[in-house]
Amino acid sequence: MLQNIGTFVLTALFISMVPGQGMAMVLRQAMISGPSAARFSVLGNSTGLIIWTAASAVGLSAIFKASPVAFEILKWAGVVYLIFIAAQTLWSLRTTSHRFDFEDGEIQTSGQAFRVGFFTNITNAKAMVFALAFLPQYVPKDFNLTLGVMIFGLIWTGISISWYLTIVAGINKAQVWLQRPRVRRGLTAVSGVGILVLALGLVIAPTK
Repeated sequence: MLQNIGTFVLTALFISMVPGQGMAMVLRQAMISGPSAARFSVLGNSTGLIIWTAASAVGLSAIFKASPVAFEILKWAGVVYLIFIAAQTLWSLRTTSHRFDFEDGEIQTSGQAFRVGFFTNITNAKAMVFALAFLPQYVPKDFNLTLGVMIFGLIWTGISISWYLTIVAGINKAQVWLQRPRVRRGLTAVSGVGILVLALGLVIAPTK
């Protein structure tokens, strides 16, 4: 379990680093509504992650007990998904525009900011599929599946919070740094290659 946790930390970091709607939301909130609103949005986003984790833990434990074949189906669904994300991420390098688009906004209350983050995550297909198809892959066969998924989900949530709060804390510098085409391309390339390697690792991993 401890060995799997070490590997999973790297996986979750790559997933969090992938430029997408979550990162765009956090940057937009910090730059338009302020760092306080951005932090509440990060909290809302993290709540969504926990909900997806709970759904995965409760639902999949029952499915896997009833049908071992379901695990294999889910495993390959996870592989296909990660390869798709990696290919999509690397394909985006062909463009010269690597900037986030922002719209004008208003100062938000803490509740409004929380809802922005929550709905951004709860409608995020990447978060849903990662929780449902990928979290269980890291739980050892001799470890309780429900508990294992919850542990990995909480680790994922902690890494996501740390990544986004780091961006919010240094937003004045981070927004300029992250908007640089070279930095965006580098971050995108590292994330894409990292996810592809993780997908290949999942293919050769022993079956439960």
